[in-house]
Amino acid sequence: MPELELRNRHRLKQKEVKKVVEELKLLLGRDSIPLDATIDRASASDYDVFFVNNQILAFEINGAPFLTLKGILKWPPERMFVEVDEGAVKFVANGADVMGPGIVSLDNSIKKGDVVFVRDAKHKRPLAVGLALKDAEEIAKKEKGKCVKNIHYIGDKLWNYEV
Repeated sequence: MPELELRNRHRLKQKEVKKVVEELKLLLGRDSIPLDATIDRASASDYDVFFVNNQILAFEINGAPFLTLKGILKWPPERMFVEVDEGAVKFVANGADVMGPGIVSLDNSIKKGDVVFVRDAKHKRPLAVGLALKDAEEIAKKEKGKCVKNIHYIGDKLWNYEV
């Protein structure tokens, strides 16, 4: 797998740090990145990443910040989740999109286009981060087809990035 190529890494001003921290808190329903953290921002091909104290713990997709899987492990969110059954775990953890029949439960506030994280129903451990392709009401119907487009998963180039 090719390595993650980052460009234009720069330190965020305190005002920018506060904005990112507040957006994450509003979106995820809990505190995550501390306000006194040192945060750098860099650009990758599909998204921008945030280095929090020299670790990639958040990224920005479609103009909205979200935690990476390592960030989710450090600060488990209370919202924006989709839970999948045991049968889907292996596929989602290897980069597959999330299909309707494999979904067990989800946050009812999810809207089409939202960034969400996927976790397994048994252990509640994060497997992937993706984009919701449908609203929560549509996803809850468990109809055939893709419901979440996988954009970051365990073992991908973002997960494996080392400073």
